[in-house]
Amino acid sequence: MRAMLHADLLTAATGLADEIVGLRRAIHAEPELGLHTPRTRDKVRAALAGLPLDWREGPSTTGLVATLKGGAGAGRRVLLRGDMDALPMPEETGLDFASTIPGTMHACGHDAHTAMLAGAARLLCARQAELAGEVQFMFQPGEEGHHGARFMLEDGLIDPLPEAAFALHVMPNAPHGLVGGRAGPLLAGADQIDIVVEGRGGHASLPHETLDPMPVACEIVMALQAMVTRRFSVHDPVVLTIARIEGGTAHNVIADRVAMRGTMRTLSTTSRARIRESVVLVAEGIAAAHGLTARVTVTEGFPVTICDSRAVDFGERVTRDLLGTGAFQRLADPIMGAEDFAYLLEKVPGAMFFLGMAHADDDWRQCCGIHSTRMVLDETVLPHGAALLAALGARFLAEGFG
Repeated sequence: MRAMLHADLLTAATGLADEIVGLRRAIHAEPELGLHTPRTRDKVRAALAGLPLDWREGPSTTGLVATLKGGAGAGRRVLLRGDMDALPMPEETGLDFASTIPGTMHACGHDAHTAMLAGAARLLCARQAELAGEVQFMFQPGEEGHHGARFMLEDGLIDPLPEAAFALHVMPNAPHGLVGGRAGPLLAGADQIDIVVEGRGGHASLPHETLDPMPVACEIVMALQAMVTRRFSVHDPVVLTIARIEGGTAHNVIADRVAMRGTMRTLSTTSRARIRESVVLVAEGIAAAHGLTARVTVTEGFPVTICDSRAVDFGERVTRDLLGTGAFQRLADPIMGAEDFAYLLEKVPGAMFFLGMAHADDDWRQCCGIHSTRMVLDETVLPHGAALLAALGARFLAEGFG
C-alpha cells in the first residue's frame, strides 16, 4: 500500500508538471518583497480555486493557511510550508520569465517553494477521501529577514498547532534531485550588529588634532575576528562578519564617525547570548582605549533551525520510498545560513529538507547558489518536490513519525 501510494503521487505530480512550472514562472516574473505579497497570494488562490480548502488570512501579512480536512475522519494534523517573498536585488539570468520588477528577484527559490506546495495541495485534495486528519498548507511571505512565520503564528493562523511540520528548500548548487537533511541544528541563528564609532573629525593632514574613528573601527573589526577564534569553541561554531564599513566624505577629511554593519551566526542559545555581550565589550573597550566611543546595536534575527530526529528519520524513509534509495543524504554539518521556519520548529517537531536543483548535465559545484543574480533551477525537479511534500503529509497522517 505504501509503495503504491508513493508511486501514485509521483506519477500524479509529473502529470501536474505544466501547472507547477507555470505557477513558478508567473511568480518569478512578478517578485514581491517583505510581509505583503498580494500578487503572489492571488496567484496561489487562483491556482487552488475550487479545491476543498478552508482559507485563513491574518492582519499582519498577506500569508495564507489553507486547511484540507480528510474525508476518513479525525486524525493527526500536519503542516507543510512554502515561502513567497523575493530579494531586493537585480536579476541577470536572461530567462524568458525573468523579473519584470527592477531591483527585485526570486533568488532564493521561494517561487519554487510556493509552486511545489501548491502542487502538493492539489495532489492531496485529489486524495481527500483517503486521508484521516488535517493538512495545513502554509503560504508564508516575509522570510527574507521579516519574520513572516512569527507574525503568522502570532496572528493565530496556525491554531491549533500541528503535530508535525515540514518544509523544502531548493539548492541550485546541489546534485539534481538529491534530498538532504540532518537531525539537530540545520541552520544558524542570525543577529544583525551595527557599530558606530564616534570621534572628532578634522583635516587629514593633522590627525593628531582629531580623534580619528577610522583606524579604531579597523582595529575593532580585527579584534572581533580574534575574539571569535579565542573565546568560542570550534565545537559550537560562531561566525561573525562585518560586511559594511561606511565613513568619510573626501580623501583629505577625517570623519567624525564610522558606521559598521555585520551579522553574527550561532548554533546554540548559549553562544548567541555570549557573542552579543562580547561584541559590546570589545567595541566599547577598544574605542575607549583611544579616547573615542562606540555604540553597539543588536537587531535580533531568526533562531536556530533545529530539526527533530524523528522527523528527519521519517523524511528519509519517505524520500527513499518515493524517489529511490539513493535519493536522500544525511548532511554532516549544519549550514550557517538562517531560516524563519525555525519559529515553527520551536513549537512543533518537524524538519526542513534541501532539494538539489542543479541541471542533471551540469557540474553542480560550478552552479550559482542562492542569492546570486544568476541563479537558475532545473524545473524538472519541481514535481518531485511537490510529490515529496504530499507524501510527507499523507504518510504522517497515516502513521505519525512511525
